[in-house]
Amino acid sequence: MMRVKETQSILSPEFPSIIKHMLPSNVTRVFWLHFPKRFCEAYLPKKDTIIVLEDEKGKSYETKYLAHKVGLSGGWRGFSIDHKIMEGDVLIFHLVEPAKFKVYIVRVNDSEEVDGALALLKLEAGVKQMGPIDSSEEVDGALGLLKLEAAIKQMTPINEAVHVEKLSRVSEEMEDLHFEHLLQDNPEKNNEMNVKLACLNNFGPTSDLYEYESEDLGSETTGGIRLSKSAVDFKEVKCFEDFDITVNGLVINSELSKHLQTKYYELCCCQNSFLHEHLLDGLNCKLVVGMLSETINIADAIRASKLITSLENLAIWEKTLKAFEGLGMNVGFLLARLRQLMHLSDKSKRYEEATLERVNAKEEMTTLEAKLLEVKDTINRLGVEIEKLVVDSENLEPKFQEVAKAPW
Repeated sequence: MMRVKETQSILSPEFPSIIKHMLPSNVTRVFWLHFPKRFCEAYLPKKDTIIVLEDEKGKSYETKYLAHKVGLSGGWRGFSIDHKIMEGDVLIFHLVEPAKFKVYIVRVNDSEEVDGALALLKLEAGVKQMGPIDSSEEVDGALGLLKLEAAIKQMTPINEAVHVEKLSRVSEEMEDLHFEHLLQDNPEKNNEMNVKLACLNNFGPTSDLYEYESEDLGSETTGGIRLSKSAVDFKEVKCFEDFDITVNGLVINSELSKHLQTKYYELCCCQNSFLHEHLLDGLNCKLVVGMLSETINIADAIRASKLITSLENLAIWEKTLKAFEGLGMNVGFLLARLRQLMHLSDKSKRYEEATLERVNAKEEMTTLEAKLLEVKDTINRLGVEIEKLVVDSENLEPKFQEVAKAPW
């Protein structure tokens, strides 16, 4: 924090700056970056727009600013990953234009790099104050840089692990209060900032080519992903308004429409517990949202199913729920109901099969009966013929001899 404050003090006081302590939700899973509400109301656009983040090397990144959620969504993930920002790092956002931040990164585990950047910032500020130099001063400037380099090498890293552990728990509400306090401390300076910002380029419309990334939440959702204040037992939930869906310490109600939230609330009420309460730690929030949505859809499909619903569909639902159960979802009651339906459906299918088999057997029996009658007729005909042959057979031998011995 000493380095952070020192870096911030060197920045141009003409434009405002804010400090952000990186929390898990900022640099993993949802990659959502919330700004203090007061700061956004005072200095940032009132509508969704593109905000540029420029790093210390001058490279720019376009990010999606959601005004109603006072934070950055699409594009922030790329900036965070490219700069390998970790939990506990501290970022200074210097608003140099209405829609552009210059970003300085103070890393929790790399104080020498930050101290070097800090020294360069001091040098830059000093050069601006000195104004142009002639050729006779270039040698002194080179000597100054050599001294600066030696000083940077001698700097001792500051252990800030304890500070970061405490700072990482600071909520967004505390940031809002802190910023409000700053505004009250120096109203004249902030009025001057507002005037200078107003003189810059007007905010242009957001291009239709830009798309939301991980935070495109849909028109039916309200609010935004936020940190959970504390763990809540379902027994404390007295009504729908008290119902928060918490995953990995984040409240993700905004990821589901009101209709799905209501449906999920009803499912949780029937089991008197959060169905997702025992999910594996670290699951991606989008994956969890998909699981919740699919669980609700399967529950509705079970309710709407009929005896004619194919066993194949029931089997697919069962397979899906088993996968969710393996990840920790409490869907045992849905699986039990589904297995009952599958058993009844199997009985119905067997009844249809047995009925068809009986019809086929009767048809085969009719065919066999007809064939039996034909065989009986054949037997009777042959019996009459045999009887005639028996009578004639008594005279056959004499007649045979007579024919054999007759004269030529």
